[in-house]
Amino acid sequence: MSRYLAAIDQGTTSTRFMVFDRSGEVVAIAQEEHEQIFPQPGWVEHDATEIRQRTDQVIGDALTSAGLTADDLAAVGITNQRETTLIWDRETGEPVANAIVWQDTRTADLCKELAADQGPDRFRAKTGLPLATYFAGPKARWLLDHLDLHERANRGDLAVGTMDSWTTWNLSGGARHVTDTTNASRTMLMDLVTGSWDSDLALEIGVPTHSLPEIVPSIGHITECVGSLAGVPLAAILGDQHAALFGQACFTPGMAKNTYGTGNFMLMNTGDTPIPSESGLLTTVGFHIAGEAPVYALEGSIAVTGSLVQWLRDNLGLISESAEVEALARSVEDNGDVYFVPAFSGLFAPHWRPDARGVITGLTRFANRGHIARAALESTAFQTKEVLEAMTADSGVEFTEMRVDGGMTANELLMQFQADLLGVDVVLPKVAETTALGAALAAGLAVGYYESLDEISATWSEAKRWNPSMEASQVDHLAGRWATAVERSLGWVT
Repeated sequence: MSRYLAAIDQGTTSTRFMVFDRSGEVVAIAQEEHEQIFPQPGWVEHDATEIRQRTDQVIGDALTSAGLTADDLAAVGITNQRETTLIWDRETGEPVANAIVWQDTRTADLCKELAADQGPDRFRAKTGLPLATYFAGPKARWLLDHLDLHERANRGDLAVGTMDSWTTWNLSGGARHVTDTTNASRTMLMDLVTGSWDSDLALEIGVPTHSLPEIVPSIGHITECVGSLAGVPLAAILGDQHAALFGQACFTPGMAKNTYGTGNFMLMNTGDTPIPSESGLLTTVGFHIAGEAPVYALEGSIAVTGSLVQWLRDNLGLISESAEVEALARSVEDNGDVYFVPAFSGLFAPHWRPDARGVITGLTRFANRGHIARAALESTAFQTKEVLEAMTADSGVEFTEMRVDGGMTANELLMQFQADLLGVDVVLPKVAETTALGAALAAGLAVGYYESLDEISATWSEAKRWNPSMEASQVDHLAGRWATAVERSLGWVT
């Protein structure tokens, strides 16, 4: 058997290729950023051709750096930014336009139109999702409408998909147009119970089903790769947050993880039953092993966390490198009563308020760069606290610890503040970048590299733990001030 597993991690700001050994240790990694395109306020796009090129580049770079070839890989998995949507020509394989990114808000009017007098929960019973700009179905409809593509789509000339479908199409040389159940569950077009495209939903939203990819299980043989990965089985596709749930070995109902990336995403395994949310969360597929029932999850999605640090760097110039934000935040003793609500794309869970926009409140002549940096970091922890409270309300589970991963976990100030606000231990695994690890482990399970989920669980180990130390009265005060700041952000878009 080949020695290693690999994963393509096609994220919001970059694409990575990572190779892992049996214990989950990183053997090779290469990463390249791609352009973030902002045509107008509220719009975010990606050039899918650039992403294809970056994917090819990082595969070659990682293999070369470790002296490996495709023959050394037992299987590869894909993990991806989820709701980002594109359309391409089936014959040429070229995109018809830039992809619309999950953060993009251009479908706000369409979502209101679709809600009509039934409200944003019109499709929630079938999909587990509220009508919001976040999801892929309305994005596809917008592209079809505004590029006048309905006739071509109805003829079957076009392929509609998310970034996993695009990556698989290219890895298979155009032979497979597929998506998995986790990504399909983010489109508003899939019935959560049947795991198939729903013709009524597709008709209502306005996306022809024959332009959509085939839905396959997350974990199972999907295709044989061509090109630089020729002959390697593609054996797993998982949306990034679902891959992190798998990589954190959250295989038992009630286990949860929180990923700190461009945004923050908390998922809790709810077993083989989808739990409807009454607290502003999403009901989604957690992962799906071929031949078994899907595992469902509750999710709290936060749009802007790590990307806020990038905004401080790129838009305000407060820092020159993202890693500098912690030192700047530590230059002050506390937030100076400054709160930053980063509602750049509205507020996601648990509020679901597309009319919100970013605000910085509590500014006085006393406030300085350090207070703004600290408020930016603390906003991530405050938003996570809101999601955890909603998840407890929906599930009845009282958390004793939170498994965390993602780039922002390197920020000690943030992680300690997060533990203080939540009142539970925050636990970091040995491999913090668990999205790629989860996709690789899942692919390994599909091809028999691992025999069971228990064997995969044995690869998980703790690297660090932060214990809460803040007085409850101080937590309540800070949370109350945050709630007031959130109120200030609402109703900006009319």
